[in-house]
Amino acid sequence: MATVHLRIGDLVWGKLGRYPPWPGKVVSPPKDLKKPRGKKCFFVKFFGTEDHAWIKVEQLKPYHPHKEEMIKINKGKRFQQAVDAVEEYLKKAKGKDQSHSDDKSKSDKGRKAAKPMKIIEEDDEDAFKGGSSDKEQTDSDPEPSSVQRLVAGTVSGFKWDSSPVKDDPHFHHFLLSQSEKPASSMEPITKRLKIIEEDTRSTSIQAADSTAINGSITPTDKRIGFLGLGLMGSGVVSNLLKMGHVVTVWNRTAEKCDLFIQEGARLGRTPAEVVSMCDITFSCVSDPKAARDLVLGPSGVLQGIRPGKCYVEMSTVDPETITELSQVITSRGGRFLEAPVSGSQQLSNDGMLVIVAAGDRSVYEDCSSCFQAMGKTSFFIAGEAGNAARMMLILNMVQGSFMATIAEGLTLAQATGQSQQTFLDILCQGQMASTFVDQKCQNILQGNFKPDYYLKHIQKDLRLAISMGDSVNHPTPMAAAANEVYKRAKALDQSDNDMSAVYRAYIH
Repeated sequence: MATVHLRIGDLVWGKLGRYPPWPGKVVSPPKDLKKPRGKKCFFVKFFGTEDHAWIKVEQLKPYHPHKEEMIKINKGKRFQQAVDAVEEYLKKAKGKDQSHSDDKSKSDKGRKAAKPMKIIEEDDEDAFKGGSSDKEQTDSDPEPSSVQRLVAGTVSGFKWDSSPVKDDPHFHHFLLSQSEKPASSMEPITKRLKIIEEDTRSTSIQAADSTAINGSITPTDKRIGFLGLGLMGSGVVSNLLKMGHVVTVWNRTAEKCDLFIQEGARLGRTPAEVVSMCDITFSCVSDPKAARDLVLGPSGVLQGIRPGKCYVEMSTVDPETITELSQVITSRGGRFLEAPVSGSQQLSNDGMLVIVAAGDRSVYEDCSSCFQAMGKTSFFIAGEAGNAARMMLILNMVQGSFMATIAEGLTLAQATGQSQQTFLDILCQGQMASTFVDQKCQNILQGNFKPDYYLKHIQKDLRLAISMGDSVNHPTPMAAAANEVYKRAKALDQSDNDMSAVYRAYIH
C-alpha cells in the first residue's frame, strides 16, 4: 500500500474497526496527550461528532481524492451530516482566503517561504509535546467535549471495506479517554470506550463507550424490559428512562415500581408479560436461586420467550446458573446475554457502573445505548456464556477480601493505641489511595453502614468464587479467610448493612 503523506490541517477519511470511513482533519494533540507507541499514526478530529482519535496511517486516506468513493458506500444520515460539516468548513475557509487575499499577497512579498509542516513519523517521540497554538485551529473546527483516542491492535495490510455500511447512531462512542490528568469527583467524567482486538488464542475483551453523563446518548428504538428494582436495578432503570428509553418494569414487591411509573415507565404484571411486551429484557436480582426462579418459576421469563426475544441476565451468579439459563432461553428461540455489573448503589445512580458481558455478541451490540446509559464502560468477553460470571466473581472476590483487610487494619490500629483517622490519612496518601478506600473508611469511622452494596451479597460472591476455585482445584486461601469474617458479621445481624459493616466482626 502506498505511503500516506499527511500534514497538520489535512482533511482525511479515518477508518475505525467495523465503523464506516469518517471525515476528519489532522490536528495537533493537546500537550498532555502522549502519542501511542508502535506504528506511525496521526491525531484526527472528526467532523459531525465530538471525537478525536489517534489513527494509524494505514487507516487514513486523503479526503478529496476519495470523497466520491466514500459517499457511494455510506448513506447514513449521521454520515451525510459529517460530510456537510466538511463542506461548510471548506466554504468558510475559502471565504476567509478570498477576503484576505490582498492582505496576504502584500505581506507575503517580504516574507520568506514558509517551511512545510513536519510530517509526524513513527519514532518522533517528542513531536507532539509542544502541541499547537490556537491559531492552527479555525473557529469552524468541531470542538470536542473531551480528548479521546483509539487503542487498537496491529493492523497489517489494511483494506477499505467497499460494502455499504449501515448507519450506526452510536458511531461517536468509539473512543478512549486518554487525558493523563485524573478527573476529580466534582467534574464531568467522560465515559470510556476501550477497543482491544480479539486474540484467537485467548478470551478477548471489547468494551463499548458510555456517555450518559453528557446526555449524548441516542436511545435504541427497541422496547426495554427490566426485572428487579433493588439497589442496583433502581439506578439502572432511572438512567434508562432519563436517556429516553421505553422501559417496562416488574418487581416482586410491586410498590417499588410506583416511582418509575411516575417517571414514565410502563408496568408489567408478571415477568412473562414483560418479556412478551419487550424486545430486550434485563434482570437484576440477588442470587442464583432468585435468578432461576425468575426464569423458570410460575409466570416466569421462559413463558414469555419467543423466537428473537432477548434476555440479559445482570445478576452476579455462578457460571453454572448462567449456562442453565442460557440453554433454556435459547431452546425457545430466544437470544441470551449475561451482563453482570461492578459497582454500588451510588455508582448505579450516577450511571457509572462497569458492565462485563458474554454470550450472544449481537445482543450486546443491540444493548449499546442501554449500557451507555447505565455504565461508564462495558466489556464483552468472548467465548461461552458464563465467562462474564467467572470474571465478575473474581473481581468481587478481590474487592470483598480487600474490604475485610481494610477493616482488620482499622481495628488493629485501634487495638494498638493508634489513631484510626491518622491510619486512614496515611493510607489515602499512599499507593492504595482510592475513592473506595476513603469513602468506606470514613463511613466506618462515622458508624454509617447504610447499604451501598449489601454485606450479604459480597459474602455470597466470596462463597461462589471459592466454589469456582474448588471446581478447578485452585486455592483461594485469602478469599476463604475473608469469607469467614463476613460470615461472622452476618451472625452479628449485619447482612442488610453495607459491606463495610464487616468491621463489626472484628470488634465483637
